[in-house]
Amino acid sequence: MMQAQGYFTFDRTAWQNLSNRAELPLTQQQLADIKALNDRISLEDVQDVYVPLVRLLQKKYADFEKWNRDKLDFLQIPVKKTPFIVGISGSVAVGKSTTARLLQVLLSNWFSDLKPQLITTDGFLYPNAELKRRHLMSRKGFPESYNMKELIHFLNAVKTGQKQIKVPKYSHQVYDVIKDEYDVIDQPDILIVEGINVLQLPANETIYVSDFFDWSIYVDAEADLIEKWFLERFGVLLDTAFHDPSNYYYQYAQMPREEAFAYAKKIWRDIDLKNLKEYILPTRFRADMILHKTEGHVMDNILVRV
Repeated sequence: MMQAQGYFTFDRTAWQNLSNRAELPLTQQQLADIKALNDRISLEDVQDVYVPLVRLLQKKYADFEKWNRDKLDFLQIPVKKTPFIVGISGSVAVGKSTTARLLQVLLSNWFSDLKPQLITTDGFLYPNAELKRRHLMSRKGFPESYNMKELIHFLNAVKTGQKQIKVPKYSHQVYDVIKDEYDVIDQPDILIVEGINVLQLPANETIYVSDFFDWSIYVDAEADLIEKWFLERFGVLLDTAFHDPSNYYYQYAQMPREEAFAYAKKIWRDIDLKNLKEYILPTRFRADMILHKTEGHVMDNILVRV
């Protein structure tokens, strides 16, 4: 277990006892559709870990709304909608996407009067052509590969209640930002922002992305486990891409399996592990909550900032 100064630490049993069991608004098949590639999660995991998490978020959201009403009343400013923003960070292949999508589904179903939306920061990566121009393809995912100025501009637009905000779309299948395709964020009650970089300080900027967050979560695991999950996911991607020449991973699916995995191990060692150690992991203790995983993607400890 990591050092957890400044956090209340709960093992899984203690955490699940904080909230009564709830009727889950999804089936095992629906959960399978939500989870990221090679992530493992069961309905029991949702019951044990995510039900208390959502109950805690509900209390934080209620406090957030009351504070906004009281603040605007005191300042004699007309009441306006201010979205509650949740940031989710952690390494590649650790299961951030599953956590983000599952939170959106649970919030949507349990609180039908609320409008939660979700984005990933992948859309704010520079397109591959621009990364190549800047000689940054080997640094894709590192802080300098993101258009952080645009991400901060987007979050400011969300917080100030702007309508119909376009977010660039990213495709993992083609491994690039899709030209002229966007998701639209339109005055959500809750916005979930998922990405490896959401707790980092942008280069040449004085504002953290996390300055816009009202709650933040870091999904954590030991590096050797994440490497194992990364390689397992790579194998799934190869199987998926084998008959699709438009898929970025098609080129690797055509290689001898041993050669392809040797390449994947090099990518992990030279890029993803380096990025984790230098830029992602140091932000872990900036989060309000840490979800710690062990073998099989099982969450064994939950930490909440004091």
